[in-house]
Amino acid sequence: MHKKVAVILSGCGVFDGAELHESVIALLRLDQRGAQVQCFAPNIAQLHVINHLTGEEMPETRNVLVESARIARGNIKDVREAKAEDFDALIVPGGFGAAKNLSDFAINGANCSVQPDVLALAQAFAAAGKPVGLICIAPALAARIYGEGVICTIGNDEGTAAALEQMGASHEECVVSEVVEDAQRKLVTTPAYMLAQSIGEAAAGINKLVDRVLELASHA
Repeated sequence: MHKKVAVILSGCGVFDGAELHESVIALLRLDQRGAQVQCFAPNIAQLHVINHLTGEEMPETRNVLVESARIARGNIKDVREAKAEDFDALIVPGGFGAAKNLSDFAINGANCSVQPDVLALAQAFAAAGKPVGLICIAPALAARIYGEGVICTIGNDEGTAAALEQMGASHEECVVSEVVEDAQRKLVTTPAYMLAQSIGEAAAGINKLVDRVLELASHA
């Protein structure tokens, strides 16, 4: 039986939204493994808009759901419509959108909060014992979702790892091609572009994450 997987996107573009490569790699691997996927995003304004050519902030506003629709080819819903009971697993790609739109980790670090609709959905998956995969910087959400002691990785960046531990997470260093699993919570994380120097390097860990999340979903 095909597994149903919810994917939360956070915009479109590494500096102010979902990381394109990470999102597409995850969606491709899910498709290759026969999963049925529905993308979601919060229907909110982005923190800001970055010119990806120059790195400078632009004097405009964009909507996270509308921008995420670019990646999902229009097949996307407001995260408020998502129900954990309709899915077997949840995956959240990285990109600064995870730290700027799905949460305010980029601004407030260890004192961050998660966007309420995103938090409610992720916590529903956690409460139901369903597997979750967090990619790149998205594990910054882990402690808010699962609470004290959750095991996760963002690779080996000391400052980010320290912030995660301050929030209550237990950080494990991890190479780009591998994953870290919290077996008790069925949480799988991988560094992706926190460490990756190429799309191939990012894919190595993301593919393992998707495979493991689907494997855990099969055991449920």
